[in-house]
Amino acid sequence: MDNIDKNLLKEVSDIEGELEGAYNIRKNGQATERKITPNTNIITKKDKPGIDIIVKENTKFEIVHIPVIITESGIKDVVYNDFYIGKNANVIIIAGCGIHNDEHKDSEHDGIHRFFLEEGAKVKYIEKHYGEGKGKGKKILNPITEITLKQGASMEMETIQIKGVDSTIRETRGTLGQDTNLVITEKIMTHGKQFAKTEFSLELEGENASTHVTSRSVAIDKSKQEFISHISGDNKCFAHVECDAIIKDHGVVKAIPEITANHVEANLIHEAAIGKIAGEQLIKLMTLGLNEKQAEEEIIKGFLR
Repeated sequence: MDNIDKNLLKEVSDIEGELEGAYNIRKNGQATERKITPNTNIITKKDKPGIDIIVKENTKFEIVHIPVIITESGIKDVVYNDFYIGKNANVIIIAGCGIHNDEHKDSEHDGIHRFFLEEGAKVKYIEKHYGEGKGKGKKILNPITEITLKQGASMEMETIQIKGVDSTIRETRGTLGQDTNLVITEKIMTHGKQFAKTEFSLELEGENASTHVTSRSVAIDKSKQEFISHISGDNKCFAHVECDAIIKDHGVVKAIPEITANHVEANLIHEAAIGKIAGEQLIKLMTLGLNEKQAEEEIIKGFLR
């Protein structure tokens, strides 16, 4: 790997030096490095591009890395990854995609990830997106995540769009069984003329299923963002959705909530707040010696932390 590869891997997966645990590194549409462990197997799909990641039941605290990097202009990479998490397993999965584009053609990665968690399984899933390069070609990322939680399973999903992504449409779908819990946190920052759209569609089917979705976003310059959520409670369940956004310059953020209670004991909540940086926050930081631009940057960092 050259320095560009190493920097992209560091940005999206915090990879430096030798990796522990299982991993699969994909570059420009091809798997370049792979390692399996006694508890985690990685198998190349035969019918389409992608891999199956199979974690044995009762596996504890193993880390799996599956980053994707693109360094060629004009490439469109589509990958289908399925995760099969065994009963009572507890693992961390670190994904993410970084694109380096110095040319005039667009580069795009579309990752379709499906998670199947057996009874009592736990997963922490981290996905970071990042773009860089001096070319006029766009950096485009369109991820789809589908989640199925069986009884007692839980998943924590953290998605971060760091910077440099010109266009992204993220779709997240989930089906939650009895006594399951899904926590989703997304952080997005756009600038220039960038566009970001995220859509969540979650079905709380099982008794005592619960979810908490939190979106924190910042839209700067002439960038635009959309946040859409569809939450359906089909049993005794609980859902809380929060969308908080800061707009600056001519940034635009649209929030479209939809909650549907199909059961008398479905408790569903949606909150949305969109606005500019509060003046009192700026004044407070400027009294500490920061200029206005520095104060704004500190407030945004804290908001997205």
